[in-house]
Amino acid sequence: MEIDLTPKSAKEAYGSNGGSYLAWSPSELPMLGEGNIGAAKIILHQHGFALPSYSDSSKVAYVLQGNGVAGIVLPESEEKVVPIKKGDALALPFGVVTWWYNKEDTDLEVLFLGDTSKAHKAGEFTDFFLTGSNGIFTGFSTEFVSRAWDLEEDVVKSLVGKQSGKGIVKLEGTFEMPEPKKEHRNGLVLNCLEAPLDVDIKNGGRVVVLNTQNLPLVGEVGLGADLVRLDGSAMCSPGFSCDSALQVTYIVRGSGRVQVVGVDGRRVLETTLKAGSLFIVPRFFVVSKIGDPEGMDWFSIITTPNPIFTHLAGRTSAWKALSSKVLEASFSVGSDMEKLFRSKRNADAIFFPPPN
Repeated sequence: MEIDLTPKSAKEAYGSNGGSYLAWSPSELPMLGEGNIGAAKIILHQHGFALPSYSDSSKVAYVLQGNGVAGIVLPESEEKVVPIKKGDALALPFGVVTWWYNKEDTDLEVLFLGDTSKAHKAGEFTDFFLTGSNGIFTGFSTEFVSRAWDLEEDVVKSLVGKQSGKGIVKLEGTFEMPEPKKEHRNGLVLNCLEAPLDVDIKNGGRVVVLNTQNLPLVGEVGLGADLVRLDGSAMCSPGFSCDSALQVTYIVRGSGRVQVVGVDGRRVLETTLKAGSLFIVPRFFVVSKIGDPEGMDWFSIITTPNPIFTHLAGRTSAWKALSSKVLEASFSVGSDMEKLFRSKRNADAIFFPPPN
């Protein structure tokens, strides 16, 4: 059965006047379920507060827009109150409790991509809230909560009864949340717009790769990630993940064209990518993109913490490593044609600037 690879946008799952939680469903994007990948994002308006929760999936979070605060409690650790801004990436392993808050005029928008192989539902995140109308303690009897918190039952009824919001609420503007501490970013956050570039091709594109070296928690999450910024009309070389990883890509900015080629040389996807869309490249399938004139940025996770890619064009292409006679025999061409083929793209790698 053929799997639909068409890029999709997220749909709102719940929300309030404080903001919204949006998710991609495996029923609409089947590769999520096939690959055990979850994808969602939150949008918090001014004074929006995403209540404390933990998830059944490890995730990588990426701040798409705005400035805000993230509360992070790793297992058996103290709360870290982290200032976050556009371009920040955070690795969120199993067991971490998080909350998110936006006190600014501009919406705070955070993308979550993660591994659902141990989740309750393949291709979907299930979050467990500590508070709110669907919080954990609303399900326990008053007696159990009273014993757990060492409180009188009438206090428990009042405390639990006040939790009318679900998932995201809006706080009063005068309410003072904990002040974030810049030093709490250390080891938890990497800003992909400010980090050293792993690839930088003039008029082609730039890449920042998240791995266990620059964000150690990535190892616990079991995922790698990267931010790619493709310049206007430039091309990203055809390539594939050679370590059996899936690549899940969210278009952050701009637009462009994509082609994906799979088994038996069949083109399984050819479409235009636009900001806000998500698509998945199956294992070993070859993908290439060309940016529109305004360029295109995307954030991806790869289902291994230290991914390895093989490119099929450019200086680092696998073709360049093959001997001349192997190329002649493979293409069924003479030496002159082989030499012409080999002479091209000797200076370019990964990204190709637009033709003159």
